[in-house]
Amino acid sequence: MLVFFFNACTVTKQSEYFKTLNKDTTFTNFVANDFESKIVKGDRLAIIASSSSPVEDALFNGSTASSPSSVTPLGTGGGYTVRQDGTIFLHRIGKISAEGFTRKELATNIETRLLAFMKDPIVQISYLNHKITVLGEVVRPQIINLPEEQISLIDALVLSGDVTPNANRTAITVIREEGNTKKVKQVNLENSSLFTSPWYYVKPNDIILVSSDNDKYIKEEKRKKLQTTLSLVASVVTLGIIILDRVIK
Repeated sequence: MLVFFFNACTVTKQSEYFKTLNKDTTFTNFVANDFESKIVKGDRLAIIASSSSPVEDALFNGSTASSPSSVTPLGTGGGYTVRQDGTIFLHRIGKISAEGFTRKELATNIETRLLAFMKDPIVQISYLNHKITVLGEVVRPQIINLPEEQISLIDALVLSGDVTPNANRTAITVIREEGNTKKVKQVNLENSSLFTSPWYYVKPNDIILVSSDNDKYIKEEKRKKLQTTLSLVASVVTLGIIILDRVIK
């Protein structure tokens, strides 16, 4: 009875996403997902072409594994690594500059050059070595591949199985590398101002660290220990009553 009474009276305060979010709210300064990164040396690119020339498509797309600058990373179908001189080597085209261009700009350049061999070529480019790291109080700490420019912080956490009950949602740490510097930002997931923050979207090579709520953890451990103690006391008392009843009878 004591154990059940204790459980009934115990109230655990749950944390929530965007507690300050009001109903029927419009964010006028919402950060846009229009960031376009520039290709740099060492980037690994997946380049796929499609056109009205199936034979040429097969030759171009099947040449990745034999390209002088290609690699075959684990879990991918190959790719082109940007050399130290900022170039890549493509079938039919040969050496072409890639460093300093966005994916869209490089795709347009390749499409123009492929017009001599293909009819209406369409080129798609994605990153193979861009990633973010999620660790700490999440269900699945992991490294997430980032083929596009960026994803939202919320998406990154969802892909990692969401935060655990012991996570501190008011202090999610994002570590960002910019040039030779590293920026550290603490983000509050309970505050709706995140929607207008430049840190709403995480970028390649960001590290997301979800720390634990020590106060919540300590309270939960104390509650568990008290429940265990009460259960033990109840068991001893019950056993004593049974023995006493047998002795009296």
